[in-house]
Amino acid sequence: MAVGIFDSGLGGLTVWNKVQERLPEVDFVYLADSTHAPYGVRNADDIYDLTCAAVQRLFDAGCDLVILACNTASAAALRRMQEGWIPRDKRVLGVFVPLIEAMTERQWGDNSPPREVAVNHVALFATPATVASRAFQRELSFRAIGVDVEAQACGGVVDAIEEGDMILAEALVRSHVDALKRKMPDPDAAILGCTHYPLMQEAFQAALGAKVKVFSQAELVAESLADYLVRHPNMMGSGEAALLTTGDPARVSDRATQFLRRQITFTAA
Repeated sequence: MAVGIFDSGLGGLTVWNKVQERLPEVDFVYLADSTHAPYGVRNADDIYDLTCAAVQRLFDAGCDLVILACNTASAAALRRMQEGWIPRDKRVLGVFVPLIEAMTERQWGDNSPPREVAVNHVALFATPATVASRAFQRELSFRAIGVDVEAQACGGVVDAIEEGDMILAEALVRSHVDALKRKMPDPDAAILGCTHYPLMQEAFQAALGAKVKVFSQAELVAESLADYLVRHPNMMGSGEAALLTTGDPARVSDRATQFLRRQITFTAA
């Protein structure tokens, strides 16, 4: 029984890489909807329809649990999917909650009332669609009070990363951080609210300054999944992985190999 990991493009590989390291005995199927990437500039209905189609593809591949390693899909589609689309014998998890739990120093599944936390001023860097959804603020409000969140829509960063233009991506990161700082000069923490952004984490940290704690999702999602699988040991396998794309497998494989700096081979979905 495999665990599905979905992203609109290659950013979710940052999550897959960490969960594979943390859980080498689990079978994974990764699906990149490269044909329709990026999702971050699409409207909510488009994101919902594309996400449902991708998750169904993973269900058909034998995945009973799917992780939306795409913040845009988690923000714009997950709640709607949970309310009426996901079959009762399947589970779909987003990537926001593990990150918010870490930032608010909560254990996995702690549903106690919201409380004051150490972090008071948070910078959120995300795609335009994620920012527009306000999903991060909604999930945070269930767990913490008194936290001021300033969101910055980081247009162009995902496109630059997907094209392998890291010089442009770094310049865009600096520009977006400057724009955020004009609104919130001294954030306590920064959230990289897109799974592509860990590839630019050093650039974000340099632009923000050493005093700002930067939260990235890959390791946090890996630990959250490990906790989940302890309680669902039937999902353990033999460590096999399948990497699928709706785009050109050769081109996507080349980009993925550049990202992870090891040979990565995609096949057609």
